[in-house]
Amino acid sequence: QVQLVESGGGLVQAGGSLRLSCAVSGRTFSLYSMGWFRQAPGKGREFVAAITWRGGMATYADFVKGRFTISRDNAINTLYLQMNSLKPDDTAVYHCAARLDGQLGFSTWGQGTQVTVSS
Repeated sequence: QVQLVESGGGLVQAGGSLRLSCAVSGRTFSLYSMGWFRQAPGKGREFVAAITWRGGMATYADFVKGRFTISRDNAINTLYLQMNSLKPDDTAVYHCAARLDGQLGFSTWGQGTQVTVSS
C-alpha cells in the first residue's frame, strides 16, 4: 500500500495560479500511475489529470487542457499539479490518487486540499 498527503491548496483570485503537491510514501516501487481528481460542493468527483509513474505519460480532462500541468518527481516521490489561469469553476477539494501495478483503477486516495478561486 501507499499513503498520500496533499498540500498547496488555498484561496486565489481568478486568473491566478497554484501548485498542488502530493507526497507519496510506502510501497512506491509498485506505483503504476497517479492522478488528480476534484469534487466541488454538491457535485460528484471528477477526473482532472493522470500520469504514469515510470514513463511520465500524462492525460487531462478537456476542461483543464492548456491550463493545468501534471508532473512527478520520482526521486522524492511527489506528484504535482500546476494550475494556471484559474477560474471560479475550479473551486473544489482536490484529491490525489494512486493506482498500483496489477490494479484496474485508482485504489488509494489522499485526504484532499481545498482550492478556492474568487471572482
